[in-house]
Amino acid sequence: MTTTLRVVLDQLVTPTDPDLAMASRELTRALIAAAPRGCEVSAVVPAAGDDALAEVRTLEGLAGVESSPIPRRELSTALSLGLPSGLGGEMLHSPTLFAPLVRHDRVHNHEQTVVTIWDLTPWTHPERVSKTSLAWHRAMLKRAEKHADAVIVPLHAMADELAERTKLRGRIRVIAGAAPEGFAEPRDVIGRRRTLGVPEGAVVVDAAGSSAGELGEVLAALGRNVPDAPVVVLDAPSDAGAALGSFTALSATDAADRSSALAAASVFLAPRVTPAYGWRALETLALGTPIVAAASAVNRELVGDGGTVVDGGPEDLAAAVAALLASDTDHTRAATLAADRGRGFSWREAGDRVWQLHADL
Repeated sequence: MTTTLRVVLDQLVTPTDPDLAMASRELTRALIAAAPRGCEVSAVVPAAGDDALAEVRTLEGLAGVESSPIPRRELSTALSLGLPSGLGGEMLHSPTLFAPLVRHDRVHNHEQTVVTIWDLTPWTHPERVSKTSLAWHRAMLKRAEKHADAVIVPLHAMADELAERTKLRGRIRVIAGAAPEGFAEPRDVIGRRRTLGVPEGAVVVDAAGSSAGELGEVLAALGRNVPDAPVVVLDAPSDAGAALGSFTALSATDAADRSSALAAASVFLAPRVTPAYGWRALETLALGTPIVAAASAVNRELVGDGGTVVDGGPEDLAAAVAALLASDTDHTRAATLAADRGRGFSWREAGDRVWQLHADL
C-alpha cells in the first residue's frame, strides 16, 4: 500500500509572495527526493488553467496533481471560514497557512494537516500589514489552533513567540528553510551587474519592510561612516525617492539579479528588526558574503556566528560595516564564517524532517 503526502502548492499557481513560492517549490522537491519506501508526493492546487499549472508540472517525481473546484481567491476565503474546499483528507502538508484547517480524524482515518508560518508580522506588528491580509492571517491562525496537527516555524525564536501568543504549545515544530537550491552567481554575472548598476564591493542594504524615514537614517549613517563605499539598496519602499538620493536601487524579484548583487557585495546590511524568516540573509550566507544585522532573537539565531549582530541604531550598524571594511583580515574571516554558516541550511534536511514529523503524528 502506498502512502501519499499531499502538498498544497497554491503559491506555484497564483504566487502572492516570491519567497513563499520558492519555499513551496524547494520543499516539495526535497519531499520527493526524501520520500521513504512506499511513500509518494502529490500536489494539491486551487482551480486554475493549464498555463497556471505549468510550474507545478515541472516538479519531477510528483505522483499527481489534484485541483480544488474553487479558484484561489474564493478558496482563500473559504479556508478562512472553514467552508468545504475540496483540499482535505488523508495526509496533507502546506508550506504556508493556506490549508483546510477543519475537524478531521487522525486516529481512525489517518488524516493529518500540517502548516508552516514563515512570518509572524501579522501578529507582532499588525500595523505593517494590510487590513485584508491581517484578517485572513488571524482567522487562519485561530483555525490552526483548533485543527492543525502541527505548525512548523523555521526558528526557535519564532516558536517561542508563537507559543506565547497561542494555545498550540506542544504542536509547534522547528524546521528551517534554506536558500534556493543552486543559488549562486549566474554565468552572465558581469553583464547583469553592468545592467543593474551594481559595482563590485558595494554595501548592499536590505530595505524590505523599511519606511522611507528608516531607510534614510541608515543611508545617512553609512554616508558618515563609509563615505567612499558604493551602496546598493535592495527592495526600497516605493516612496523612498528622496532617501535614496544617488544610491542604486534594486528589486529583489529575480533570483539571478539578487545573486549577482549579493555575491559582488563587500557587506550585506540587514538593519531592520522583523519577526520574519530572513530569506535574503540566507542567500547572503550561501554566497559567503559578510553580514551585519540589527540585533533581534530572529537574527541572532539565523545568522549565528556567520555574521555580526549589532545592538543599537543606524549609527552602530554603520560603524560595524566600517570596521569590517577597514580590515582585510577581519573581512576575509567574516566571509569564511558566513559560508560555513550557510552550509548549515538544507532543503533536503527539511524534507527529511517533514517526513519524520508526519511519521511521528
